[in-house]
Amino acid sequence: MASVPSLASTLHQRIADALSAALPEAGAADPLLRRSDRADFQANGMLALAKKLKGNPRELAGKVVEGLPTGDLIEEIEVSGPGFLNITVSDRAITGTLAARAADDRLGVPFKEHPGATVIDWAQPNVAKEMHVGHLRNTVIGNSVVRLLEFTGEKVISRHHIGDWGTQFGMLIQYLIEHPHELDHKDGTSGEEAMSNLNRLYKASRALFDSDEEFKTRARRRVVDLQAGDAETIALWQRFVDESKIYFYSVFDKLDVEIRDEDIVGESGYNDMLAETCRMLEESGVAVRSEGALCVFFDDVKGPEGNPVPLIVQKSDGGFGYAATDLSAIRDRVFNLKADTLLYVVDTRQSLHFKMVFETARRAGWLTDDVEAVQLGFGTVLGKDGKPFKTREGETVRLVDLLDEAIERAAAVVREKARDLTEEEIADRAAQVGIGAVKYADLSTSAARDYKFDLDQMVSLNGDTSVYLQYAFARIQSILRKAGTAGPVAHPELALAPAERALGLHLDQFAATVAEAAGEYAPHKLAGYLYQLASLYTSFYDQCQVLSEENPAEVVENRLFLCDLTARTLHQGMALLGIRTPERL
Repeated sequence: MASVPSLASTLHQRIADALSAALPEAGAADPLLRRSDRADFQANGMLALAKKLKGNPRELAGKVVEGLPTGDLIEEIEVSGPGFLNITVSDRAITGTLAARAADDRLGVPFKEHPGATVIDWAQPNVAKEMHVGHLRNTVIGNSVVRLLEFTGEKVISRHHIGDWGTQFGMLIQYLIEHPHELDHKDGTSGEEAMSNLNRLYKASRALFDSDEEFKTRARRRVVDLQAGDAETIALWQRFVDESKIYFYSVFDKLDVEIRDEDIVGESGYNDMLAETCRMLEESGVAVRSEGALCVFFDDVKGPEGNPVPLIVQKSDGGFGYAATDLSAIRDRVFNLKADTLLYVVDTRQSLHFKMVFETARRAGWLTDDVEAVQLGFGTVLGKDGKPFKTREGETVRLVDLLDEAIERAAAVVREKARDLTEEEIADRAAQVGIGAVKYADLSTSAARDYKFDLDQMVSLNGDTSVYLQYAFARIQSILRKAGTAGPVAHPELALAPAERALGLHLDQFAATVAEAAGEYAPHKLAGYLYQLASLYTSFYDQCQVLSEENPAEVVENRLFLCDLTARTLHQGMALLGIRTPERL
């Protein structure tokens, strides 16, 4: 279906045409249209245009009004102040536009005019290590950004750059060689069991590494074998990766996030490229040898004493740093995957590293004017005290414990509200509400900001929470079920009550909000829109009786239409955040 123009875009075009007709010499002028408290919309473009053409803005506004007759679209238009246009649109236009949106499966959200290919790096756990609260944000934010980009037509390739390489694997593999049955288990091992096996093995191998010099020597030799690609060593390394994946997938499953095996390309995936990356950088003069290490220097990156701080691509002992892997990944993503955008959902504390990596790739010619590299940096998860989130013992919080607690709290909320749900349904809803609460608290905050993890607030039915939005959706489903033979039908000929108008005008902004959230990698803008939608729906529900025998049939149908479109918009919007909307709560 062709995209459905919003009220705002139709009105914008009408005013732009009237401006061009009133002032042909102005060319294609922007009327600077925005929503307004004084009317439905306000156009402010006359001021800048009159200033540019040295004219009177009120006179110009008057000419524009003459070219904008009231009727099907505009109910009323007035000039105010130094040339603002205050515009009230007609009730018929609101309902008619919403009816066109409702007839579209995509709710009027257009595809991008020029979609590209984005490689997005997100959800990056470490092999043989437990996922903690620090792994929450890149997973939740990354998942939503993928959904937003795909919905707007972008080709999206996910990459999960897991930590699956490094010196610690020498220790783990050597221990497994000497204790060959430590990772044996039956099929159907749970994620918790897999992590328990890995934890036990890690602690035992670490204790031996720290206390036995001969074992330490054998373990270090094993690192060399791993890096050289020795078949037996690689096969044992793969066992650690596979065991870790059992655990990863169980956590991602609980978080209701789909991670595909083919998208997991860890540090090891770029091993074969590292030497060539270094050779290319050195031969082109982008990197130079300094005290034996291969380094890239920057004029604007200095240490505390004013000395230059380099990006170390290869260490003086010949080992490769993170930079070599990240630069090789850029080569792969640009030249093999043909990406025109590289997006990294990575903690803001790594901003300097990525700034240096991107600049190095530009100097090497791997990032050109046709390829954009962006770090979508995110802040820290804080406890209620405003400090980084830790357990009472000062340990990092295990992600799975945090999710279990959220589901437990949500179960109490669902059970309190549930009237006709079985225990199995309560458990199912609790998972959807609890995980939704965790995701929404993260996504309703700008990614770059820190946010406080407060489960009491997150599962509250009041305020800016996913439970409030899920409850609004479930309430609408209940109304639609109770409607009997009456169904949602748009009636553009009806006058709208103030609460209906406010809800309708906000529904009209959905497509623009999705496009903005996708274009700016800003799920919080969509979350803010949905919260306002649920709030406006609550006001509408309080002020406009939907199922009333006193209302004419067409009023009931029109209000059911507004209910239905609100529910579909909430459902689609929440899905783009990665949050489920249960039909009953």
